[in-house]
Amino acid sequence: MNLVEKDKSFIWHPFTPMAEWCSGTSEPLVIERGNGVYVYDTLGRSYIDGNASIWTNVHGHCHPKINDAIIQQLEKIAHCSFLGTTNEPAILLAEKLIGLFPSNSLQRVFFSDDGSTAIECAMKMAIQYFQIKGQSERCRFVTFDNAYHGDTLGASSLGAIDRFFVRFSDLGLPVICLNSVEELNKVDCKEIAAVVLEPMVQGAAGIRLWPEGMLNQIRNWCDSNQSLLILDEVMTGFGRTGKMFASEHESVIPDIMALAKGLTGGYLPLAATLTTSKIFDAFLDGEENTFYYGHSYSGNPVGCAAALASLQIFEEESTLASLPKKTQHLSKVLENLKRENQKVIDIRQCGLIAGIELLGSDEIIGPEVCNVARDYGLLTRAIGNTVVFMPPLAINNDQISDSISALQKAIEKVLG
Repeated sequence: MNLVEKDKSFIWHPFTPMAEWCSGTSEPLVIERGNGVYVYDTLGRSYIDGNASIWTNVHGHCHPKINDAIIQQLEKIAHCSFLGTTNEPAILLAEKLIGLFPSNSLQRVFFSDDGSTAIECAMKMAIQYFQIKGQSERCRFVTFDNAYHGDTLGASSLGAIDRFFVRFSDLGLPVICLNSVEELNKVDCKEIAAVVLEPMVQGAAGIRLWPEGMLNQIRNWCDSNQSLLILDEVMTGFGRTGKMFASEHESVIPDIMALAKGLTGGYLPLAATLTTSKIFDAFLDGEENTFYYGHSYSGNPVGCAAALASLQIFEEESTLASLPKKTQHLSKVLENLKRENQKVIDIRQCGLIAGIELLGSDEIIGPEVCNVARDYGLLTRAIGNTVVFMPPLAINNDQISDSISALQKAIEKVLG
């Protein structure tokens, strides 16, 4: 059997209709290597990585600084327990992450593996915090329509996208799902442990943008009602929206923040849940209040070394300072795309995150458009009829133009 046949025989892929994948007509790409914003398959074809390898890659593939950091750490140790011991990369990374926020705001870092576990950690942290404070009735969470915060059972409790979560909606932790921030005033605040949302934009909902000022409204509501604010910056963090974190656009500091995806520059699984001293200090009162939660690979030294290198690249290459011109150029070519193609019914953009919504009928053609876009050198994915373009921040204007040109050709081929 060749590689594709072996894949179809042995592997179960995430978020993938496997009957279609395993059919004789499907032609999965086998990605062999990457360089900068390009990935290459085993047939030697190149593609612009238009979804940053599922929204993770920041500085491009095979960046020498991150590669070197990983190699240097591997020559020391690949992994050691974070239960009862610690390691230098994890210590330095925690210090670096806390330094990205105003002093006396977020001050503690809890490491885990991915976005789901970062959110799972945040939810358990919030519940236990109120138990310690003698407010065990505060065990419910507020989420919003079309929310996605991960797939572990606690995190999926927050999910409000039927195709992902309806089978599990009666299980998990207690959640109230709202359609708007105004509905917060109808909620029994005495039951609420925390409000959870992705700031500025909902990713898996099809790149849905929040109204300006909403984040401040929610922060004020939480303050007035003694509930916590958990911000899921797994997708929006590390420059995607034009600032290091999306919450900076409204100068909001949460009580708990979840980070993952771009944390290591898109190289290795690593997540972090950041919180305040107020919350951390509550867990210090007796052994019975210890936070008994963790993962075998928490604080993994190789992942932390990659993350440190990624943050250093932000500084050395002035990554954030380069984004406004790229964002403006993306806006321009997306406007041209919409103007020249009636099949594009909406474009939603936030920084280098864009959702291109197609058609508007009941037929789902987004995945087909993405498959055809491969023929023109673009690799990305769709959410229903919304094609997502979220490239590495290292992309340049010419590559942005090439990407949207490939998408336009694909739309024309599929839809006419």
